[in-house]
Amino acid sequence: MRRDLFLARALPAALCLLVAAGASAQQPTASPAVPGPGSSAPPPAPPEATPALEPKAIEVLKASSGRLAAARTMSFTAVASYESPSRVGPALVYTTRSLITLQRPDKLRVIQAGDGPASEFYYDGKTMMAFMPAEQLVAIADAPATVDAMLEAAYQSHGTYFPFADAIVADPYGDIAKGLELAFYVGQSKVVGGTTTDIVVYAGDGVFVQMWIGAQDKLPRMARAVFVKDPLQLRHQVEFSSWKLDGAVPAGAFASSRAATAKRIPFAHPDPGPPMVGSPPPPAGAAPKTK
Repeated sequence: MRRDLFLARALPAALCLLVAAGASAQQPTASPAVPGPGSSAPPPAPPEATPALEPKAIEVLKASSGRLAAARTMSFTAVASYESPSRVGPALVYTTRSLITLQRPDKLRVIQAGDGPASEFYYDGKTMMAFMPAEQLVAIADAPATVDAMLEAAYQSHGTYFPFADAIVADPYGDIAKGLELAFYVGQSKVVGGTTTDIVVYAGDGVFVQMWIGAQDKLPRMARAVFVKDPLQLRHQVEFSSWKLDGAVPAGAFASSRAATAKRIPFAHPDPGPPMVGSPPPPAGAAPKTK
């Protein structure tokens, strides 16, 4: 049973028991009714069924998807945190901060700093380029003609995955719905993202996700994910901020003059062996996928 439903039901039940106990202390105890000959006790009522896909949760997810899908351009900041086991057992948290600029259907820029080397990623509808400014190294490869296809190709060919991928694909809800097994509405928060958000949970394709979505503007503010098959149940989190939809994009935003003079290296998959349990899934539109 969901913990929020358990608490919501257990508290009223406890109060009812207290009220009943107080009332019974002041009234004489009645003898229980004994069924007459040939009669039988009525069967217990079946438990109330909870829909696997709650309409309120689907409504919030579809509204957010529609707002994102309608934007021709967007920019936002994504701060991603992910846990990794330490040498002594308990997990450590590593963080990246990405500045994202998207122009549909075929342009993307990601400038990333974090607890590791800074990186820059550019896609212009024909090629994708990963640039390491401190090391002056660049990898360039041909790319498909849309952002969605490029994200899938980048993951499949060399393991590049963006934890905010579900926010930039052409149809965010359509991507989630492919493997959706569970969705429910939790309530509202007035803390996350500095605004009122609707909290929803959805699960499918081996990942359990809790999302905070702006109640008024329908934009994601935070997502937390756990991979079902990860024995350590490590958590992954993305915080979204500084949203700008349909704004002007500067000319040349999807290229880098510094990368043009960097040393060329090939794209290579960081883990050529079998994927690790709990590793991020392919981006939206890819084969069964994680955030």
